[in-house]
Amino acid sequence: MSKPVLSAHFESRMPSDVRLAQMKYAERKVKPEAVINVGIGNVSLPTNPAMMKRMFNLDAPESPFAKGVIRYTATGGFDETQEAFKNILKCEGFDTSKLLVTVTDGGSTSMELLLLGVCGPAGTDEKPLMMIDPAYTNYISFAERIGRKTATIKRKLNEDGKFSLPELGKIEELIKANNPGALLVIPYDNPTGQLYDKETLKGLAELCVKYNMWMVSDEAYRELYYVEGSELVSIWGITDKEVPGIEGRRISIETASKVWNACGLRIGALVTDSPEFSNRCTAEYTANLCANAIGQYIFGALAHESKEQIAGWCKSLRDYYQDLIFKVTKGLKDLEPGLVVSSPDASIYTVIDVRNIVKPGFDAIDFVLYCAGEGAVDLDGVQTTLLVAPMKGFYDIAKGENNPGSTQFRISYVEAPENMLKVPELFVKLLKQFEASR
Repeated sequence: MSKPVLSAHFESRMPSDVRLAQMKYAERKVKPEAVINVGIGNVSLPTNPAMMKRMFNLDAPESPFAKGVIRYTATGGFDETQEAFKNILKCEGFDTSKLLVTVTDGGSTSMELLLLGVCGPAGTDEKPLMMIDPAYTNYISFAERIGRKTATIKRKLNEDGKFSLPELGKIEELIKANNPGALLVIPYDNPTGQLYDKETLKGLAELCVKYNMWMVSDEAYRELYYVEGSELVSIWGITDKEVPGIEGRRISIETASKVWNACGLRIGALVTDSPEFSNRCTAEYTANLCANAIGQYIFGALAHESKEQIAGWCKSLRDYYQDLIFKVTKGLKDLEPGLVVSSPDASIYTVIDVRNIVKPGFDAIDFVLYCAGEGAVDLDGVQTTLLVAPMKGFYDIAKGENNPGSTQFRISYVEAPENMLKVPELFVKLLKQFEASR
């Protein structure tokens, strides 16, 4: 008897690179004594105290769930949840008077809505989303899911660990060639850890105005930057005063996941200063009905936090991550000077490139699957393995084109500090073990 046929899309799908190691490890029959998983940005720190208070008191008299009833919210979200996203921005010094918020089930859903809102028709090459490669893999995956086109500006990881953007003139040529509907920037970058300064954002904003594009900023890590003397930058700090015409074309993607340590809450938002985009976005999202109500209520606590409370919370996280990232980066270089390790400037990620120390034919995915499926090394008397993310899926590469991610990995600073400090030794030992096996 014949079986029903999967769609061509399902037949072609492979796990996201950020989940690949975790899924392979789950299939491993004989597991080592310990595993350290830095393959996905699944933050393990406690969430913000104001959010925690609501989470543990859903039956409090003031809670909308006190009587056990959980109803749909408005499609755009609770007013309070919308205000929470605006309050954070306001406390950070940005004008929120014209901002409109659609609350979504996580930043990932915002990405999919964004693609629907700025790109050309499904199945065509019209109005692609222009990204800066390497880009967060979910944008590529969602574009493939809904049949939208992407185009990329290529960055290069230099030997000093800095990712270099092409000159604005070269970027302008790519814009002319691709006619994108929007330009996406991640100022506190996932996956590279690169920090964009305001002048760079202004230059990109000028191109968006010149070529009539939306300017989209993924600001999941906005408060996490570690370069001495740098300032908080945001798309909301680029106004008509600096770049005439930018207002009304700005969109940011926000999330509770990273700075607010609430990945599993699945609350995000699309924020814009375009009433038309906001109205159409909410209309599209009516098919989803609304974001989850309990998550909205918990995140809504941030609508009532003061400027001092927001600033204090963000500084504590910056201090925490900066200490870890600097120590791990140094540890990797000390143990294996031939590694190219990305500069620890922002977000919660480090890219490691092994191009200088591996034999020809090396493939990052093979190494990740080896570590997850069979590799283990002795670490302080404990057989341990390491789960990391291969970078191949973070590059939007044409067929036949060389993928720089073939020798690159992303590690996420999501394990406890004592485990994060083991990552350099684990990575180097497992790499040597793998290289000896092929």
